[in-house]
Amino acid sequence: MPRLVRLLAPAALLLVALLSTLAALAYGGGAAAQLLADPGPVVRYGLPLAKLLVNISAAGTIGALVLALFALSPKEREFNTALDFAAGSAAVFAVASAVTGFLTFLLVTNVSISFDDRFSATAGQFFGQIEIGQAWLATTLIAAGVTVLCFAVRNQTALIFVTLLALTALLPMAQQGHSAGAEGHDAAITALGLHLVFAAVWLGGLLTIVVLHRQLGSDRLRSVLGRYSTLALVSFIVVAASGYVSAELRVGSLDNLLTPYGLLVLVKVAALIVLGGFGVLQRRFFLRKIAAARPDAAAPGRYFWWLVVAELGFMGLASGVAAALARTATPVAQIVTTEQLTSTPAQVLTGQVLPPELTFARYFTEWNFDIAWALFCAFGIFFYLAGVWRLHRRGDRWPLHRTILWVAGLVALFYITNGGVNVYEKYLFSTHMLAHMMLTMLVPLLLVPGAPVTLAARAIAKRQDGSRGAREWILLAVHSRYAGIIANPLVAAGLFAGSLYVFYYSSIFSWATTDHLGHMWMIVHFLITGYLFVQSLIGIDPVPYRLSYPFRLLLLIGTMVFHAFFGLTLMMGTGLLLADWYGAMGRTWGLSAIGDQQFGGGIAWGVGELPTIALAIVVAIQWSRNDEKVTKRLDRNADRTEDAELIAYNERFAKLAAHDQK
Repeated sequence: MPRLVRLLAPAALLLVALLSTLAALAYGGGAAAQLLADPGPVVRYGLPLAKLLVNISAAGTIGALVLALFALSPKEREFNTALDFAAGSAAVFAVASAVTGFLTFLLVTNVSISFDDRFSATAGQFFGQIEIGQAWLATTLIAAGVTVLCFAVRNQTALIFVTLLALTALLPMAQQGHSAGAEGHDAAITALGLHLVFAAVWLGGLLTIVVLHRQLGSDRLRSVLGRYSTLALVSFIVVAASGYVSAELRVGSLDNLLTPYGLLVLVKVAALIVLGGFGVLQRRFFLRKIAAARPDAAAPGRYFWWLVVAELGFMGLASGVAAALARTATPVAQIVTTEQLTSTPAQVLTGQVLPPELTFARYFTEWNFDIAWALFCAFGIFFYLAGVWRLHRRGDRWPLHRTILWVAGLVALFYITNGGVNVYEKYLFSTHMLAHMMLTMLVPLLLVPGAPVTLAARAIAKRQDGSRGAREWILLAVHSRYAGIIANPLVAAGLFAGSLYVFYYSSIFSWATTDHLGHMWMIVHFLITGYLFVQSLIGIDPVPYRLSYPFRLLLLIGTMVFHAFFGLTLMMGTGLLLADWYGAMGRTWGLSAIGDQQFGGGIAWGVGELPTIALAIVVAIQWSRNDEKVTKRLDRNADRTEDAELIAYNERFAKLAAHDQK
């Protein structure tokens, strides 16, 4: 890489980001003086600039960590250098978050900086009791912790927990700003969270490659660029999809695109389109040219690095406009008015209007899209089909029924998390229970026979340089000691049945119902516990231990009893679970709250047992086929040895009979 290009790459990012932030603030009015309680130009301009630095430094931290996990080899110097870059970025992240929190404090409270007790007491109250102050304090502390851990931890497996901690630093940021509005609150938080995470991976990964260029060398650079390109492609898709959802919630209509906020959104969209073009150019031209070059050739060439400078410049443009948009008034109001809060009980509780009366048809005509689960299902189907296609091109066979079941399972998951069930489960306990049963029984029953771990082990190329790709991480997770514990059939059955009682008869149920983060956790928990249980009974993928078929049926029957008892408890119960939620919705249609809960118990007992019966049938069929395989194996062995075992057996009995006659 030419030295000029190496210097211009980060400079282009920072300079363009700074100028675009200032220009967007001036155009959109994000830094205009307030009529009442104006904090001054230092706060008005300093806050978005500090937030810009937060975004870029967070990207450097997360991008470097993700690249170290999925693209770099700990046997090479590149690995430690990337972690040093992550640590430095995390330190900047912590300082920038602290500055942003302090400027936010000055903006919200409009107090003058002083060194008296009143100022310190006000600051203590802001960062200790006010939600936005707590959010920035948490972000600062997490970033500081990540800084220390990046210096201290160099183990590949342990680094995944450091990366997860770094990602949690973005969670308080996702819950701030325009995403805190009433209408579409959950969708806005999800979209912004995805946007922040994958933009960080995209931008930070590219910055890390620029930093590592001298240490990678030609051969290593080819490999790392190819791996980063895959991460960048996934990030581009997620950033584009989540950005569309965020813009749609805040812009509202096409007419509002002509407002200052709407025009700034169009600028960001244009930058994203250009970045997508750079990605296509990189994958279809430069990466192919690099792969075809001689090992001793100077790769990837100065034209590629000038492309990197341009790409970082447009990333800076998008980052700067995004920082300014956070301070620009949106066409669609994001503040809940008093009239909205007092409209209906359902709006007070959920922030949304009560949906129309539930009918069977509305289960399929009403939709409430969740961008996170929609993308999860889409990527799950795409990568599975890509793996099957790779096996096909190699000449290997993969059973068609496995592919059909996997796709059907993810389609079912998409419907549960986006369709009518997702619309009504907030308001009806029975619909919530229907979602629970489908997530724990129906979806795993379809996904487990798809054998995704086996497909990944066969379709994904094995890394030879000490780095870990998707195949290595999947197999490491499957064969870990923790997986060996939770995949044990008895433990899996205990988690599956026991979590019913722990979930519904503790405060976890309230958290999962009233908080969006809790709701997302609930879906993941139901899926995992159901998947582990079904995997222990009929799974194809490797597990540390399997029960014999008779004990599998006994385990299934015992679990059915727990399930039935739980459903009967709800059907016969007269105490309302979450009375201040389901009992306070103000519904004028459908069953009463207690009647709906009893109906939900019937769903847990009746509907939940149907997949269980299907499981029992599958176990019985597998048992029968296993007996047939054993019989055929014994027959082949007898043919091969000319019934040596049977002859020896008969001779032994003959000797015993002769001995008895003496």
